[in-house]
Amino acid sequence: MAVYVVTGGAGFIGSNIVQHLAEDGQEVRVVDDLSTGHRENLQSAAGRARFFEGSVCDGVLLRRAFDGADYVLHQAALASVPRSVADPLATNRANVEGTLKVLDAARECGVRRVVYASSSSVYGDAPTLPKREDMTPRPKSPYAVSKLAGEYYCQVYNGVFGLETVALRYFNVFGPRQDPTSQYAAVIPIFIDCIVSGKRPQVFGDGEQSRDFTFVDDVVAANLQAARAEGAAGAVCNLGRAERHTLNELLELLQQIIGKRVKPQYGPDRVGDVKHSEADISRARQAFGYDPKVGFEEGLRRTVEWFRRTMV
Repeated sequence: MAVYVVTGGAGFIGSNIVQHLAEDGQEVRVVDDLSTGHRENLQSAAGRARFFEGSVCDGVLLRRAFDGADYVLHQAALASVPRSVADPLATNRANVEGTLKVLDAARECGVRRVVYASSSSVYGDAPTLPKREDMTPRPKSPYAVSKLAGEYYCQVYNGVFGLETVALRYFNVFGPRQDPTSQYAAVIPIFIDCIVSGKRPQVFGDGEQSRDFTFVDDVVAANLQAARAEGAAGAVCNLGRAERHTLNELLELLQQIIGKRVKPQYGPDRVGDVKHSEADISRARQAFGYDPKVGFEEGLRRTVEWFRRTMV
């Protein structure tokens, strides 16, 4: 049995990782300040995960949580492009300073490996598709800059200090526990909430922007593979499905699944957003055997089912 620490473990992706680890019989610790996460997300791991409430900027707390740990899965972040545009200083503190504090505490505590949640936003609006890790980053928002800075710190701690790190560039992760009520909620939970409640969803731009939507179960599996795989240390890898769908396609498919029709409201493009995104996942396949299992429509059906259960 290994000891895992999940930062941001009460959040959307983090809590799904915590649940999987707890069900697998691993020792799990969670670090979360509950600024965007929720305690109820940890109910499935109640009694099986030790909770450390506080910020990843608190080095003393991190050292307590990391003491004797084998792996740190660093999910904690302010994960929103619009939020970073509204408050770039808060984004930098949580995502850059917080990541540096996590890496330094992991180094001091003798952690084997840190897996870092990065973002496809680091590519910016480079026209080449699919996005490959050897492309020059072109971040368009403070959030994207913060995630890229975290990657660079991972590479430095891996190369200079000998702390093994793997950075995973997430491509539009979705699934159960994604919060539709946040001011900065992601598009899929917002669309589901609008369709179920009969409200008109807001679409920024013409809806023809496309994304590589990735179901959360595949991201959970990738984090654990990246933590354990021999030879993966130092890697930076995309996590997607290597396919893309427009927001108009997404809206149409969700209406079919839910069985209700709504008329979207189209508005101006949103500052900091990119037009198209699609992952080349060959490096992740090679580095740790990444193999996404859940298709786009199946993932949407599972997500809608979860929302229906929880929204009643």
